[in-house]
Amino acid sequence: LDKGEFNFSQPPPVGGPEIPEAAEPVAADEVLASLASFEKQLADRERQMRVLEDLLLASRLQKEVRPSGWPVENGWISSLFGMRMDPFTGLRAFHAGVDFAARQGANVQSVAAGIVSDLGERFGYGLLVEINHGNGYVTRYGHNDTALVTVGERIRKGQAIALVGDSGRPTGPHVHFEVLLNGRTVNPYQYIQASR
Repeated sequence: LDKGEFNFSQPPPVGGPEIPEAAEPVAADEVLASLASFEKQLADRERQMRVLEDLLLASRLQKEVRPSGWPVENGWISSLFGMRMDPFTGLRAFHAGVDFAARQGANVQSVAAGIVSDLGERFGYGLLVEINHGNGYVTRYGHNDTALVTVGERIRKGQAIALVGDSGRPTGPHVHFEVLLNGRTVNPYQYIQASR
C-alpha cells in the first residue's frame, strides 16, 4: 500500500444507506444456525480435499509403478517381441521380450519403481534381475554382467540395477527386457513407447 493509503491505528471506514428492515438485531439462533451451516461446509470441503489429495497421490504412485521407458539410456532395439529366427538354431522360435543392444558395462535401469523379487543365473537369461512393481506387473532384465541390487531391495524408477553384459545365451552385449502382467508375458513395446 502507498503511504497514507491505509491507517492501521483506526478501524477501516464503512457506510451505506440505512435500511429500516435490516436495522433489526440478528437473533442468536440465526447466528448459531449460520455458524453450524458454515462449519458443515468446511467439513465437507475438508473431506473433498482429502479425497482429491488421495487421488493425486494414487495417480502419482501409479505413474511410478507402471512400467514405461527404456531399460538402457543409450542403445537400440535389436530384436522385437514375438516369432523370430532363433540366432543359434536358425529355426522359428518365440521371443518373449525386446532386446536392447548397448555397450558392455552400461547401466541397466528399472523402468518403474518396485522391489527386486528374483536375482541370479537363469537358463537362457544369464544373470537375471526381476522386479515386482505391484498391480500384477513384473519386469525382467536378462544377460547382465553384474547386478547392482539385492533381492528384497526397494527400487525407484530409473535406478541402475545392473550392468549390460552377455551372460546366458546372447550373441553380444544387450539387455533382454520382459514385462509380465498377472503372470503372463506381454509385449513390452507399448510400455517402452509409453514415455515418449
